[in-house]
Amino acid sequence: MTALAWLIPCALALGLLGLAAFLWCLNSGQFDDLEGAGWRALQDEEADRQR
Repeated sequence: MTALAWLIPCALALGLLGLAAFLWCLNSGQFDDLEGAGWRALQDEEADRQR
């Protein structure tokens, strides 16, 4: 029973920390352009520089 007294508050604290991090990411604009990073990774930068 003593282990549950530590594990339950730890689990709640970690859950709240994860929720706070997720909300911070939403407010800072991390999820505004989900497709742009994928397309930038596929672009050939050398071809763009030679033009």
